[in-house]
Amino acid sequence: MQDQGIGKLLQRVRGAPRGRLYWRLCFFLKIYVYSFSMRFPNRKLRTVVDGEDAGVSAHFRNPFVHELRFTPLQKLKIAVMTVTLFPVRLLFAAFMMLLAWPFAFVATVGRSEDAVEPLSWWRWLVDLVLKAIMRAMWFSGGFHWVRVKGRPALPSEAPILTMAPHSSYFDAIPVTMTMASIVMKAESKDIPVWGTLIKFIRPVFVSRSDQDSRRKTVEEIKRRACSDGEWPQIMIFPEGTCTNRSCLIAFKPGAFIPGVPVQPVLLRYPNEMDTISWTWQGPGAFKILWLTLCQLHNSVEIEYLPTYTPSEEEKKDPALFAKNVRRIMAKALGLRIIDYSFEDCQLAMAKGPLRLPKHTCLLEFARLVRHLGLKAGVTDEVLHEEASRARELCGSRLDVEGFSQYLNQPMTEAVQDVFSLFEEHGKMDVREYVIALSVVCRPFRYLETIKLAYRMFEAQEDGAVVEDELAVILKTALGIGDFAVCDLFRAIDCQDKGKITFDDFCRFLEDCPDFVEQYHCLSEPIPQPSRESTSPSESQPSTNGFCADFSPRDPSTHSKKQN
Repeated sequence: MQDQGIGKLLQRVRGAPRGRLYWRLCFFLKIYVYSFSMRFPNRKLRTVVDGEDAGVSAHFRNPFVHELRFTPLQKLKIAVMTVTLFPVRLLFAAFMMLLAWPFAFVATVGRSEDAVEPLSWWRWLVDLVLKAIMRAMWFSGGFHWVRVKGRPALPSEAPILTMAPHSSYFDAIPVTMTMASIVMKAESKDIPVWGTLIKFIRPVFVSRSDQDSRRKTVEEIKRRACSDGEWPQIMIFPEGTCTNRSCLIAFKPGAFIPGVPVQPVLLRYPNEMDTISWTWQGPGAFKILWLTLCQLHNSVEIEYLPTYTPSEEEKKDPALFAKNVRRIMAKALGLRIIDYSFEDCQLAMAKGPLRLPKHTCLLEFARLVRHLGLKAGVTDEVLHEEASRARELCGSRLDVEGFSQYLNQPMTEAVQDVFSLFEEHGKMDVREYVIALSVVCRPFRYLETIKLAYRMFEAQEDGAVVEDELAVILKTALGIGDFAVCDLFRAIDCQDKGKITFDDFCRFLEDCPDFVEQYHCLSEPIPQPSRESTSPSESQPSTNGFCADFSPRDPSTHSKKQN
């Protein structure tokens, strides 16, 4: 009843004229909701988001994290299948890939990459043979039946297929069933066997070495989409990266820039145990393959929704087009919509002593600062300037209006949401905001973030921090509400001085890189990233999906050029 009262009151407030009183009342209501959810984390609150009633749970499931837990019986089944079924399936799948190669090679010999020729009878026959071989390969992997719902549109009706949610390399199943073109990295065509199979479906290649590749890719997709069905359909995963299918994250606008009708395609894996999802934190690629092939049967459903024809407004605004298509797909899937993106999942894949827990609030913080434009153009110099400004405040706490002035932003709901992440008793320490901003802008350089935090908190005479200050630094860098630092501080402060320097902290990290787990600083263990470790200097990792990202850096600019 209390939750319903909060929701109704927020709806009534947001329907009122938006004056100063509106923002203050809305802010205090939001503070109450946040504090209520922190005191009762198992309660589910309801608020109004973008005019729609949406459930918001304090136990939010991070879409870039996937955990697998097995019962003793399941472990026994996997052990038996590993020595019996798994090797047979793996060998048969490899054999089918090799069997498909000569057919794909013959079909691609002498074929033009820039023009589409009429489909001859023998190429049509090769297409059928390859589909049969690929279907046999998936059958051998346990995908015995593929349930298809809806009517696939013809290329002339919908030149582009938008598929979601993207969660695994097993999402290639509908690609092999339709032989639709996809967007691939140019480097993939040089891979033995796999490259030949890829070239058969006439993909659109994106080159990392070509600075202008994204623009050329969008133009090529638009050229094919406007060919009146002469080219094969292009299947695009607009999320741009894999998730655990708990929600639909932000759609990249690349598939929607051509402004042509698209057919939304839904993917479901209604299995008892999810061995399919391949996310940034969780089982790696080979473990997913091993566990999936150890299942007797793997279910997959493909649903074709009605073709979506964009309005004139959507043709001019690809972001609006993408948003509306995502809303339709989320409704059909029964999933929430969350505006996280591939850039946000970099936070989840960063390794090191301060890798983020699955319940971190920094994903939400990253979304908000991106929405406010506070993340764009942030360099090391900018962060150092922000740290100097925060230090000059000498720990003075700001209210929401003071924080809005500090950001040089008008009072909006997004500013209030950022404030609420750090608020305590109606005020916040802006140094925590600078720490969080450093983490989301430099996710692979955690030591530089800690050093920046020391600059803001340290005493001028010796450059040291006390226990409470270290707790604030670490819990803010991890995006959590509670961090048990007592035992950790004592271990670092071996001389019992009551304070530690940045050099003391670095020396301790060298001897104990897993201090978060070893000193039980968190109530839950932090899942390991599923991919190979990324060096701190790498800030542009590739996606973990099999389709390359080709969306322009500034889609609005591109659309203006097209118009």
